[in-house]
Amino acid sequence: QVQLVESGGGLVQPGGSLTLSCAASGFAFSSAAMSWYRQAPGKERELVAVIYSPGGYLNYVDSVKGRFTISRDNAQNTVYLQMNSLKPEDTAVYYCNARRGHAYDYWGQGTQVTVPS
Repeated sequence: QVQLVESGGGLVQPGGSLTLSCAASGFAFSSAAMSWYRQAPGKERELVAVIYSPGGYLNYVDSVKGRFTISRDNAQNTVYLQMNSLKPEDTAVYYCNARRGHAYDYWGQGTQVTVPS
């Protein structure tokens, strides 16, 4: 039973910070590339950040570079997204994703992040 459970979403004022967590179980977490995606109303889901195990490769969408940090704790099977200097444009449902080539592609249910204008 594979599970990806996001937590930490909520409402935060512009310029504020929020940390999302994704607790994983049921697969080889340490072998997976872990990502955060987000989807705003009426828009396509976009990749926000990715981290490969054990963390030597990181990448971010341009709009969050310098503000967001992805990290992982393989001992806890958890991936994090630290979000700083939040903007209204960051408002979206944030989804955790686990992928290892063609072997698997798992998704969490998402957590809402709202930054009011």
